[in-house]
Amino acid sequence: MGDQFDDQSLTSPLPGAVEATSAEGPTGPAVGRDEWVARHGERRSRRGGRIGVMEERLRSAPWWAWLTLFLAVLAVVPVFSDSGYVRRVAFDTVLYMLLALGLNVVVGWGGLLDLGYVAFYGIGAYTYAVLNSDKYDIHLGAIPSMVVVLLVGTLAGFLVGLPSRRLSGDYLAIVTLFFLQIFLTVTINSDSIRGDNLLGGPNGILNVDGLTFFGHEVPVDHEGIFNVAYLYIGLAVFAVVYVALHFVNHSRTGRAWRSLREDSLAAELMGMPVNWLKLMSFAFGAAVAALTGVLLTSLNQSVFPLTFSFPLLIIVYTMVILGGSGNQAGVVVGAILISVTLEFLREPDDARLLFYAVILAGIVTACRWSRRLGLVLGGTFVFGQVVHTIAKQIDESWVSGATTGTGWLADAVNDWVIVPSELAGWITPVSYIGLIALTLLLTVLRGWVRYAVLIPTLYLAAFVWENVMLAKPEPTRFIVLGALLIVLMIARPNGILGERRVEII
Repeated sequence: MGDQFDDQSLTSPLPGAVEATSAEGPTGPAVGRDEWVARHGERRSRRGGRIGVMEERLRSAPWWAWLTLFLAVLAVVPVFSDSGYVRRVAFDTVLYMLLALGLNVVVGWGGLLDLGYVAFYGIGAYTYAVLNSDKYDIHLGAIPSMVVVLLVGTLAGFLVGLPSRRLSGDYLAIVTLFFLQIFLTVTINSDSIRGDNLLGGPNGILNVDGLTFFGHEVPVDHEGIFNVAYLYIGLAVFAVVYVALHFVNHSRTGRAWRSLREDSLAAELMGMPVNWLKLMSFAFGAAVAALTGVLLTSLNQSVFPLTFSFPLLIIVYTMVILGGSGNQAGVVVGAILISVTLEFLREPDDARLLFYAVILAGIVTACRWSRRLGLVLGGTFVFGQVVHTIAKQIDESWVSGATTGTGWLADAVNDWVIVPSELAGWITPVSYIGLIALTLLLTVLRGWVRYAVLIPTLYLAAFVWENVMLAKPEPTRFIVLGALLIVLMIARPNGILGERRVEII
């Protein structure tokens, strides 16, 4: 009986299947073929509405054309802005893009929860600093140092992956997080290891050489302004990494990584070397992170251990999740959005504009263009005016404070939101708790009651923003980042450009 089947019989329709399919019409399933599996790709990529139509049209363009256009747009940023701040933000965004690409290899393709990723970033930065500074009087140069850093990063990723190759999920996260803490502990206390100052301790390594190519050093600034050459070097490195990872993703290794991500047990049963695939995933991601550390250290001409702390890991993970884990273009888009958002939240005026713009966009999305939109906006405005007037009549000191920042929006908000001259200590926790309670209440209410409660909730959100959050910009950045991630994940659970996973129910 085994002679009746060959390799083609498992993938080809049975005899008579074509005739049977034709008899049932063009929409009938083929006999001897799993129609659901045959249309798997179509189901995975299909999206509804205008977004789906737009996405299908955009996907028709080749990937290299989009990459070329993207690099050209970033390359002309210095042409439209001679601000050193804007150019530096663009360079930092390129660094985030590289970090997101490297983490996407481990998390998005390999499906491994690596919480020690930024340690590889630090390893690359410190390796370059050791090879190009007066610390050990070694000045190797950029190109040889990059080769060494790539090898060191790959080896570090391989070694970290060795004890982790049989772990997954929470256990893998704990082990890799422990590796990050070891890195921070060693670098912070590296000024007294066996009586020697190996890596400078908390003071780091200073006076690091800039990038040097064939004996010519690239200065970090030009006439006191950020040297745009570093931005172009960063873009060149990004292009090489992106193209290399694209081909890896579409190779047998990339397909094996995705199989490992979906079901490691099934991949192992299919004969795939699961442990080796995990090690390769760690090594590739670590190499990209280490190479990114070269760009960071060469520009700053110094390196410090706390640069690679846990908050940076959270930011990079947010970029990957927001953009769409597993999608190269998606994680790059996520890196750009998060980087620009964090910069907006540094200045009170920009942060205020972003906050109220997001609130307005959220209301429009929830209410659509209907009467409810007018009722909510008008009701919130009137509610604020009434509350502000009542508070002023009770005690004028309750509204005599000044909002943080300047501009027309700050003046308008100052006449609408209660801003006391001195904020009592109990107001901050009470307002936070009240805002969280009202937000949770909105999730269970329905109908007109929901919109009635929405009005005081919006006003309380404005009160907390103006009186509490703007006064503390650093924690505010992460709070807003978390809220933005929650909202977008509710709207698009797979990320902006993430693929919809196919599940058999």
